Amino acid sequence: MFSRAEYDRRIALARDAMASSSANLLLVDSGELLAWLTGYTVSETMYRAAFLPREGDAWFCLRALDEAPCREKSWITDVTGFADTEEAQAAVATSIRDHAFGKARIGLDTNSYSLSAATFIRLSQLLPEATFVPMPGLSDSLRWVKSAEEIAVLAQASKIADKAMAAIASQAKPGMTTRDAAAIASGVFLREGADTGEVGPVVKASGSHEFLHGVFKTEAIEEGDVLHVELIPRVGNYGARMMRPIVVGTPSAELTAAAEKLVELQDRQIAAMKRGAIASDVDAIMRQGALDAGLRPVYENVTAYTLGLYTRTPRTSDFSGVFLPTSDWPLEEGMVFHLYATARGLGFSETVVVGKDGGARLTRGQRRIL
Repeated sequence: MFSRAEYDRRIALARDAMASSSANLLLVDSGELLAWLTGYTVSETMYRAAFLPREGDAWFCLRALDEAPCREKSWITDVTGFADTEEAQAAVATSIRDHAFGKARIGLDTNSYSLSAATFIRLSQLLPEATFVPMPGLSDSLRWVKSAEEIAVLAQASKIADKAMAAIASQAKPGMTTRDAAAIASGVFLREGADTGEVGPVVKASGSHEFLHGVFKTEAIEEGDVLHVELIPRVGNYGARMMRPIVVGTPSAELTAAAEKLVELQDRQIAAMKRGAIASDVDAIMRQGALDAGLRPVYENVTAYTLGLYTRTPRTSDFSGVFLPTSDWPLEEGMVFHLYATARGLGFSETVVVGKDGGARLTRGQRRIL
Protein backbone atom coordinates (compact mmCIF):
# COMPACT_ATOMS: atom_id res chain seq x y z
CA MET A 1 0.00 0.00 0.00
CA PHE A 2 2.77 2.45 0.96
CA SER A 3 6.39 2.90 -0.05
CA ARG A 4 9.32 2.09 2.21
CA ALA A 5 10.17 5.80 2.19
CA GLU A 6 6.74 6.48 3.70
CA TYR A 7 7.37 4.00 6.50
CA ASP A 8 10.83 5.49 7.08
CA ARG A 9 9.13 8.88 7.52
CA ARG A 10 6.78 7.40 10.12
CA ILE A 11 9.62 5.62 11.94
CA ALA A 12 11.54 8.91 12.15
CA LEU A 13 8.50 10.70 13.63
CA ALA A 14 8.06 7.97 16.23
CA ARG A 15 11.75 8.05 17.16
CA ASP A 16 11.64 11.84 17.50
CA ALA A 17 8.77 11.45 19.99
CA MET A 18 10.75 8.79 21.86
CA ALA A 19 13.76 11.07 22.08
CA SER A 20 11.59 13.84 23.54
CA SER A 21 10.46 11.44 26.28
CA SER A 22 13.87 9.78 26.74
CA ALA A 23 12.38 6.39 25.87
CA ASN A 24 14.65 3.65 24.52
CA LEU A 25 11.86 1.41 23.27
CA LEU A 26 8.35 2.16 22.03
CA LEU A 27 5.58 -0.35 22.76
CA VAL A 28 2.89 -0.14 20.06
CA ASP A 29 -0.42 -1.89 20.76
CA SER A 30 -3.32 0.25 19.48
CA GLY A 31 -4.74 -1.06 16.21
CA GLU A 32 -4.35 2.20 14.27
CA LEU A 33 -0.75 2.84 15.32
CA LEU A 34 0.16 -0.77 14.53
CA ALA A 35 -1.21 -0.32 11.00
CA TRP A 36 0.39 3.11 10.55
CA LEU A 37 3.85 2.19 11.84
CA THR A 38 4.23 -1.44 10.77
CA GLY A 39 1.81 -1.95 7.85
CA TYR A 40 0.00 -4.73 9.71
CA THR A 41 -2.78 -4.69 12.27
CA VAL A 42 -4.88 -7.39 13.88
CA SER A 43 -7.73 -7.50 16.39
CA GLU A 44 -6.89 -7.96 20.04
CA THR A 45 -8.27 -11.48 20.45
CA MET A 46 -5.11 -11.94 22.49
CA TYR A 47 -2.73 -9.15 23.52
CA ARG A 48 -0.08 -8.35 20.93
CA ALA A 49 2.41 -5.55 20.35
CA ALA A 50 5.12 -4.27 18.06
CA PHE A 51 8.31 -2.69 19.36
CA LEU A 52 10.44 0.09 17.91
CA PRO A 53 13.84 0.75 19.51
CA ARG A 54 15.42 4.19 19.17
CA GLU A 55 18.33 2.33 17.64
CA GLY A 56 18.18 -1.08 16.03
CA ASP A 57 15.56 -3.24 14.39
CA ALA A 58 11.88 -3.35 15.24
CA TRP A 59 10.03 -6.56 16.06
CA PHE A 60 6.49 -7.89 16.42
CA CYS A 61 5.13 -10.29 19.05
CA LEU A 62 1.70 -11.84 18.41
CA ARG A 63 -0.26 -15.09 18.16
CA ALA A 64 1.45 -17.75 16.05
CA LEU A 65 -1.74 -17.95 13.96
CA ASP A 66 -1.16 -14.32 12.89
CA GLU A 67 2.55 -14.68 12.22
CA ALA A 68 2.29 -15.48 8.48
CA PRO A 69 -0.02 -12.56 7.54
CA CYS A 70 2.13 -10.23 9.62
CA ARG A 71 5.23 -11.25 7.67
CA GLU A 72 3.30 -10.75 4.42
CA LYS A 73 2.00 -7.26 5.23
CA SER A 74 4.71 -5.66 7.36
CA TRP A 75 8.20 -4.38 6.67
CA ILE A 76 9.21 -5.94 10.00
CA THR A 77 11.05 -9.23 9.51
CA ASP A 78 11.59 -10.12 13.19
CA VAL A 79 8.21 -11.65 14.05
CA THR A 80 7.75 -13.79 17.17
CA GLY A 81 4.64 -15.95 17.39
CA PHE A 82 3.33 -17.50 20.60
CA ALA A 83 0.96 -20.45 21.06
CA ASP A 84 -2.58 -19.93 22.27
CA THR A 85 -1.68 -21.96 25.35
CA GLU A 86 0.76 -19.21 26.44
CA GLU A 87 -0.16 -16.10 28.39
CA ALA A 88 0.02 -13.29 25.84
CA GLN A 89 1.43 -10.67 28.25
CA ALA A 90 4.12 -13.12 29.39
CA ALA A 91 5.09 -13.83 25.78
CA VAL A 92 5.35 -10.12 25.06
CA ALA A 93 7.48 -9.56 28.17
CA THR A 94 9.74 -12.46 27.22
CA SER A 95 10.26 -10.96 23.76
CA ILE A 96 11.33 -7.68 25.39
CA ARG A 97 13.89 -9.44 27.59
CA ASP A 98 15.10 -11.61 24.70
CA HIS A 99 15.82 -8.42 22.73
CA ALA A 100 17.87 -7.04 25.67
CA PHE A 101 15.34 -4.35 26.68
CA GLY A 102 14.36 -5.80 30.07
CA LYS A 103 15.91 -2.78 31.82
CA ALA A 104 14.93 -0.17 29.22
CA ARG A 105 12.83 2.95 29.42
CA ILE A 106 9.75 1.72 27.58
CA GLY A 107 7.49 4.37 26.10
CA LEU A 108 3.80 3.56 25.88
CA ASP A 109 0.61 5.37 25.04
CA THR A 110 -1.35 5.38 28.29
CA ASN A 111 -4.46 6.35 26.29
CA SER A 112 -4.26 3.20 24.18
CA TYR A 113 -7.49 1.18 24.42
CA SER A 114 -5.37 -2.00 24.20
CA LEU A 115 -3.36 -1.10 27.29
CA SER A 116 -5.90 -2.10 29.95
CA ALA A 117 -5.13 -1.64 33.63
CA ALA A 118 -4.75 -5.41 33.94
CA THR A 119 -2.27 -5.57 31.04
CA PHE A 120 -0.20 -2.68 32.40
CA ILE A 121 -0.06 -4.20 35.89
CA ARG A 122 0.92 -7.58 34.47
CA LEU A 123 3.68 -6.15 32.27
CA SER A 124 4.99 -4.19 35.27
CA GLN A 125 5.13 -7.42 37.27
CA LEU A 126 6.87 -9.32 34.48
CA LEU A 127 9.39 -6.53 33.77
CA PRO A 128 10.34 -5.24 37.25
CA GLU A 129 13.62 -3.68 36.05
CA ALA A 130 12.02 -1.71 33.20
CA THR A 131 10.84 1.88 33.50
CA PHE A 132 7.54 2.63 31.78
CA VAL A 133 7.38 6.11 30.26
CA PRO A 134 3.86 7.52 29.74
CA MET A 135 3.33 8.99 26.26
CA PRO A 136 -0.43 9.70 26.38
CA GLY A 137 -2.13 10.29 23.04
CA LEU A 138 0.89 9.30 20.95
CA SER A 139 -1.09 6.80 18.86
CA ASP A 140 -3.28 9.65 17.61
CA SER A 141 -0.90 12.61 17.49
CA LEU A 142 1.69 10.85 15.33
CA ARG A 143 -1.01 10.38 12.66
CA TRP A 144 -2.67 13.82 12.68
CA VAL A 145 -0.78 15.20 9.67
CA LYS A 146 -1.20 13.04 6.58
CA SER A 147 1.46 12.50 3.92
CA ALA A 148 0.80 12.82 0.19
CA GLU A 149 0.57 9.01 -0.03
CA GLU A 150 -2.05 8.89 2.72
CA ILE A 151 -4.10 11.70 1.17
CA ALA A 152 -4.07 9.83 -2.14
CA VAL A 153 -5.64 6.78 -0.44
CA LEU A 154 -8.21 8.98 1.31
CA ALA A 155 -9.05 10.52 -2.08
CA GLN A 156 -9.61 7.01 -3.45
CA ALA A 157 -12.02 6.24 -0.60
CA SER A 158 -13.75 9.58 -1.19
CA LYS A 159 -14.41 8.72 -4.84
CA ILE A 160 -16.13 5.54 -3.70
CA ALA A 161 -18.35 7.59 -1.39
CA ASP A 162 -19.24 9.93 -4.27
CA LYS A 163 -20.21 7.03 -6.53
CA ALA A 164 -22.28 5.29 -3.87
CA MET A 165 -24.17 8.45 -2.93
CA ALA A 166 -24.99 9.17 -6.58
CA ALA A 167 -26.18 5.58 -7.04
CA ILE A 168 -28.61 5.83 -4.12
CA ALA A 169 -29.94 9.20 -5.30
CA SER A 170 -30.51 7.94 -8.84
CA GLN A 171 -32.53 4.96 -7.61
CA ALA A 172 -34.55 6.67 -4.88
CA LYS A 173 -38.31 6.29 -5.28
CA PRO A 174 -41.39 5.94 -3.11
CA GLY A 175 -41.32 2.65 -1.25
CA MET A 176 -37.52 2.37 -1.15
CA THR A 177 -36.40 1.27 2.29
CA THR A 178 -33.38 2.29 4.30
CA ARG A 179 -32.12 -1.27 3.84
CA ASP A 180 -32.48 -0.96 0.05
CA ALA A 181 -30.38 2.21 0.12
CA ALA A 182 -27.71 0.62 2.31
CA ALA A 183 -27.54 -2.40 -0.03
CA ILE A 184 -26.97 -0.12 -3.03
CA ALA A 185 -24.09 1.62 -1.27
CA SER A 186 -22.60 -1.64 -0.03
CA GLY A 187 -22.55 -3.05 -3.56
CA VAL A 188 -20.78 0.04 -4.89
CA PHE A 189 -18.24 -0.14 -2.08
CA LEU A 190 -17.29 -3.73 -2.81
CA ARG A 191 -17.21 -3.30 -6.59
CA GLU A 192 -15.09 -0.16 -6.39
CA GLY A 193 -12.42 -1.56 -4.06
CA ALA A 194 -13.45 -0.64 -0.51
CA ASP A 195 -12.21 -2.87 2.30
CA THR A 196 -15.73 -3.88 3.36
CA GLY A 197 -19.37 -3.20 2.57
CA GLU A 198 -20.04 -1.34 5.84
CA VAL A 199 -21.87 1.82 4.80
CA GLY A 200 -22.60 3.92 7.88
CA PRO A 201 -25.92 5.33 9.16
CA VAL A 202 -28.75 5.20 6.60
CA VAL A 203 -31.93 6.35 8.34
CA LYS A 204 -35.13 8.31 7.83
CA ALA A 205 -34.36 11.80 9.12
CA SER A 206 -36.61 13.56 11.61
CA GLY A 207 -36.53 16.47 14.03
CA SER A 208 -33.53 18.80 14.03
CA HIS A 209 -30.34 16.73 14.23
CA GLU A 210 -31.28 13.83 16.49
CA PHE A 211 -31.33 11.42 13.52
CA LEU A 212 -27.54 11.62 13.15
CA HIS A 213 -26.94 8.56 15.34
CA GLY A 214 -30.24 6.89 14.56
CA VAL A 215 -30.52 3.12 14.93
CA PHE A 216 -30.53 1.33 11.59
CA LYS A 217 -33.85 -0.33 10.86
CA THR A 218 -35.93 -1.10 7.81
CA GLU A 219 -38.12 1.93 7.10
CA ALA A 220 -39.91 2.78 3.86
CA ILE A 221 -39.28 6.21 2.34
CA GLU A 222 -42.36 7.91 0.95
CA GLU A 223 -42.96 11.11 -1.02
CA GLY A 224 -41.44 14.09 0.83
CA ASP A 225 -39.41 12.03 3.35
CA VAL A 226 -35.76 12.80 3.93
CA LEU A 227 -33.37 9.86 3.71
CA HIS A 228 -30.20 10.62 5.67
CA VAL A 229 -27.19 8.82 4.21
CA GLU A 230 -23.73 8.79 5.77
CA LEU A 231 -21.13 6.79 3.87
CA ILE A 232 -17.87 5.61 5.44
CA PRO A 233 -15.86 3.63 2.83
CA ARG A 234 -12.36 2.52 3.78
CA VAL A 235 -9.43 1.69 1.51
CA GLY A 236 -6.44 0.09 3.21
CA ASN A 237 -8.15 1.02 6.51
CA TYR A 238 -8.18 4.72 5.54
CA GLY A 239 -11.73 6.00 5.83
CA ALA A 240 -13.45 8.87 4.02
CA ARG A 241 -16.85 10.14 5.15
CA MET A 242 -19.71 11.95 3.45
CA MET A 243 -23.32 12.82 4.34
CA ARG A 244 -26.18 13.96 2.13
CA PRO A 245 -29.97 14.25 2.47
CA ILE A 246 -31.96 12.51 -0.26
CA VAL A 247 -35.62 13.48 -0.77
CA VAL A 248 -38.14 11.47 -2.74
CA GLY A 249 -40.03 14.05 -4.76
CA THR A 250 -39.53 17.82 -4.60
CA PRO A 251 -38.22 19.27 -1.35
CA SER A 252 -40.12 22.21 0.14
CA ALA A 253 -38.87 25.76 -0.33
CA GLU A 254 -38.20 25.95 3.42
CA LEU A 255 -36.09 22.78 3.35
CA THR A 256 -34.19 23.95 0.27
CA ALA A 257 -33.41 27.30 1.91
CA ALA A 258 -32.13 25.57 5.06
CA ALA A 259 -29.91 23.30 2.97
CA GLU A 260 -28.49 26.23 1.04
CA LYS A 261 -27.63 28.03 4.28
CA LEU A 262 -25.91 24.98 5.77
CA VAL A 263 -23.86 24.51 2.61
CA GLU A 264 -22.95 28.21 2.53
CA LEU A 265 -21.70 28.09 6.12
CA GLN A 266 -19.80 24.87 5.49
CA ASP A 267 -18.18 26.32 2.36
CA ARG A 268 -16.95 29.22 4.51
CA GLN A 269 -15.53 26.72 6.99
CA ILE A 270 -13.70 24.85 4.23
CA ALA A 271 -12.22 28.10 2.89
CA ALA A 272 -11.00 28.95 6.41
CA MET A 273 -9.27 25.58 6.93
CA LYS A 274 -5.79 26.81 6.13
CA ARG A 275 -2.45 26.28 7.80
CA GLY A 276 -2.26 28.20 11.08
CA ALA A 277 -6.02 28.80 11.44
CA ILE A 278 -7.33 28.20 14.96
CA ALA A 279 -9.79 25.31 15.12
CA SER A 280 -12.25 27.17 17.36
CA ASP A 281 -12.44 30.03 14.84
CA VAL A 282 -13.31 27.60 12.04
CA ASP A 283 -15.85 25.93 14.31
CA ALA A 284 -17.56 29.26 15.09
CA ILE A 285 -18.39 29.82 11.42
CA MET A 286 -20.86 26.93 11.47
CA ARG A 287 -21.85 26.93 15.13
CA GLN A 288 -22.66 30.62 15.46
CA GLY A 289 -23.84 30.89 11.88
CA ALA A 290 -26.44 28.15 12.30
CA LEU A 291 -27.66 29.67 15.56
CA ASP A 292 -27.87 33.17 14.07
CA ALA A 293 -29.83 31.82 11.10
CA GLY A 294 -32.29 30.07 13.40
CA LEU A 295 -31.44 26.65 11.97
CA ARG A 296 -30.97 25.15 15.42
CA PRO A 297 -32.00 26.21 18.93
CA VAL A 298 -28.71 24.90 20.39
CA TYR A 299 -25.48 23.58 18.82
CA GLU A 300 -23.67 21.31 21.27
CA ASN A 301 -21.93 18.73 19.09
CA VAL A 302 -18.58 19.07 17.32
CA THR A 303 -18.52 20.42 13.77
CA ALA A 304 -15.53 18.32 12.65
CA TYR A 305 -13.32 15.48 13.81
CA THR A 306 -10.11 13.78 12.69
CA LEU A 307 -10.15 11.34 9.77
CA GLY A 308 -7.59 8.73 8.82
CA LEU A 309 -7.06 5.13 9.86
CA TYR A 310 -9.94 3.02 11.15
CA THR A 311 -9.19 -0.50 12.33
CA ARG A 312 -10.93 -2.90 14.70
CA THR A 313 -11.25 -0.58 17.68
CA PRO A 314 -13.84 0.32 20.33
CA ARG A 315 -14.34 3.70 18.66
CA THR A 316 -16.00 4.32 15.33
CA SER A 317 -14.81 7.94 15.07
CA ASP A 318 -11.52 9.62 15.97
CA PHE A 319 -12.22 12.53 18.33
CA SER A 320 -8.55 13.14 19.18
CA GLY A 321 -8.88 16.39 17.20
CA VAL A 322 -12.30 18.08 17.06
CA PHE A 323 -13.77 21.50 16.25
CA LEU A 324 -15.38 23.01 19.36
CA PRO A 325 -15.42 26.50 20.94
CA THR A 326 -12.65 25.25 23.25
CA SER A 327 -10.39 23.96 20.44
CA ASP A 328 -7.61 26.53 20.73
CA TRP A 329 -5.02 24.70 18.60
CA PRO A 330 -3.78 25.60 15.10
CA LEU A 331 -4.50 23.58 11.99
CA GLU A 332 -1.55 22.06 10.16
CA GLU A 333 -1.28 21.48 6.44
CA GLY A 334 -2.11 17.85 5.68
CA MET A 335 -4.59 17.34 8.52
CA VAL A 336 -7.83 15.69 7.33
CA PHE A 337 -11.24 16.13 8.94
CA HIS A 338 -14.82 14.95 8.64
CA LEU A 339 -16.57 18.33 8.50
CA TYR A 340 -20.29 18.00 9.14
CA ALA A 341 -23.41 20.08 9.70
CA THR A 342 -26.92 19.00 10.63
CA ALA A 343 -30.16 20.89 11.15
CA ARG A 344 -33.88 20.50 10.38
CA GLY A 345 -33.52 16.88 9.34
CA LEU A 346 -30.67 17.68 6.93
CA GLY A 347 -27.06 16.53 7.11
CA PHE A 348 -24.14 17.59 4.91
CA SER A 349 -20.56 16.49 5.41
CA GLU A 350 -17.27 16.27 3.56
CA THR A 351 -13.82 14.78 3.87
CA VAL A 352 -11.59 17.87 3.90
CA VAL A 353 -7.79 18.22 3.87
CA VAL A 354 -6.17 21.34 5.33
CA GLY A 355 -4.08 23.28 2.81
CA LYS A 356 -1.67 26.20 2.88
CA ASP A 357 -4.35 28.69 1.79
CA GLY A 358 -7.59 26.84 2.58
CA GLY A 359 -9.25 23.47 2.75
CA ALA A 360 -9.86 21.11 -0.18
CA ARG A 361 -12.71 18.65 -0.45
CA LEU A 362 -11.74 15.06 -1.19
CA THR A 363 -15.42 14.07 -1.44
CA ARG A 364 -16.77 15.91 -4.47
CA GLY A 365 -20.47 15.08 -4.68
CA GLN A 366 -23.12 17.71 -5.38
CA ARG A 367 -23.71 19.91 -2.35
CA ARG A 368 -27.48 20.11 -2.27
CA ILE A 369 -30.51 18.03 -1.37
CA LEU A 370 -30.35 15.08 -3.76
